[in-house]
Amino acid sequence: MAEQKKSKTTKHKDVVTEVAGIFEELAGALIMALMIIGFVVQPFIIPTGSMAETLRGMHFRQRCSQCGYRYERNFETREYGLSNTQSPWGDKIPPVSRCPSCGYYNDNSWPVDVARGDKILALKCLYNFFEPKRWDVVVFKNPTQPSQNYIKRLIGKPGETVEIIDGDIYIDNQIARKPPKVQNELWMVVYDSRYEPVNPAKPAFNGHEWEIPFQNYGNSRWHISKNGRVSFELDRVSSIQHRLAYDTSRGNNFGINYAYNPVEDYGGMPKCSDIKVCFNVEMNNQDADSLIGACLRKYQRCYKAWITSSNQAYIAEMEMGREKILTEGQFEIPKSNRPLKIKFSNVDHLLTFEFGDEKLQYDLGLLPEDAGRKVPEAEPEVEIIGAGKLRVWNVEIYRDIYYTSQSPYQHSFKGAAVEGNPLTLKDDEFFVMGDNSPQSLDGRWWDRAGIGNNGQMYRRGIVPRDYLTGKAFVVFWPSGYKPFERFPLRLVPDVRQFRLIYSGSDKEQ
Repeated sequence: MAEQKKSKTTKHKDVVTEVAGIFEELAGALIMALMIIGFVVQPFIIPTGSMAETLRGMHFRQRCSQCGYRYERNFETREYGLSNTQSPWGDKIPPVSRCPSCGYYNDNSWPVDVARGDKILALKCLYNFFEPKRWDVVVFKNPTQPSQNYIKRLIGKPGETVEIIDGDIYIDNQIARKPPKVQNELWMVVYDSRYEPVNPAKPAFNGHEWEIPFQNYGNSRWHISKNGRVSFELDRVSSIQHRLAYDTSRGNNFGINYAYNPVEDYGGMPKCSDIKVCFNVEMNNQDADSLIGACLRKYQRCYKAWITSSNQAYIAEMEMGREKILTEGQFEIPKSNRPLKIKFSNVDHLLTFEFGDEKLQYDLGLLPEDAGRKVPEAEPEVEIIGAGKLRVWNVEIYRDIYYTSQSPYQHSFKGAAVEGNPLTLKDDEFFVMGDNSPQSLDGRWWDRAGIGNNGQMYRRGIVPRDYLTGKAFVVFWPSGYKPFERFPLRLVPDVRQFRLIYSGSDKEQ
């Protein structure tokens, strides 16, 4: 009997010990989590749209009612009688927005859910051990209001002279190229042929009816097919090159308009001449005269890239109708005639031609004049060129980010580092800007000196080293969805929007 009591007592002690151990582990995990949050990572919620499209504040999720293209439109508190710190309660009617692909002005008349800002994680104390890199997305204390945390992209570092010239960043009078992953994140759609309007006769596509925004140039003989998905076909067995030109009078132009921003801001925006075209192609490599490629015009210079059926690839500059070969290489065209992706871009003075997994590049140079005489009013141009038997589809056109030099807040105010007013950074000074450049209140437009401790003041337009809080590295909780309509909380995350935040690298593109 005594042995049974002893056995029960021992088992009771074992259960108590086990439960105590679980609580110890939970307490330890909680302490560790608090230490990590306190010293390693910290969550932030994006309050505004100044970093869109990379990071979003409160916004409406939009789908074009004509072509189905998904995009986001900023939720501006002042339009709904709210202060900057207030969150909306209930559904709201979105303002008019324009589809960034087909150009349709979507005017919604029914309330929809307001998505909250992206929630991100930032690595704290990282910059105590490593130097910040250009293009990092950084969290910092706003120098003019140090109680506020801001998030922007780091552009300039100590000892550098920063100047924005025609939307590009120049450091010490040389263009600053973006690392490939950052560049891919910053491309903005101008046209995507995969999204075709269901009712093109409506006169609300940039003020007119919608047409496929490509047309034959001169005597070219591309056939535009509308069976299901839009495609472009050529069946001309000769060496004559046929040109298919993107027409901005039909489609979106290259103005630096953001679907995220108010449509009334679209007028008079500068044009971005750093552009990219992509498309799928089927090419008959049995035809000795077949070729496929594209032309891009920046200012008054036209650059052309193409590949022939004999696997020879070229990048050339067109001068007075003649081709001046800049570089060439060998690409391998698969014998199976399987579809391949072609990409041709001119960004940050670098020409890049990609065919499948192969790449050919030409460096135009780093100085402002290396891209030619600046002609801001010149409309960029995109053409698809071909000869032989070809089929092209899934055509996409993009433009690069463009940093503006005109303040949206004070038109007479000359900003820091804008064109004609370069900014030279001193020791422990950094310069930051938002990806949504036309709507970002950043280092360019701070109109007073920064506030430090003990009466210390910082120069206008700069972020001091001791105000850098951390580096953003992941969107860990994009705004979610309600599990059902009347449920008050958005507990279902938008899994498509979980993503890394790409930043700088030691080696730029």
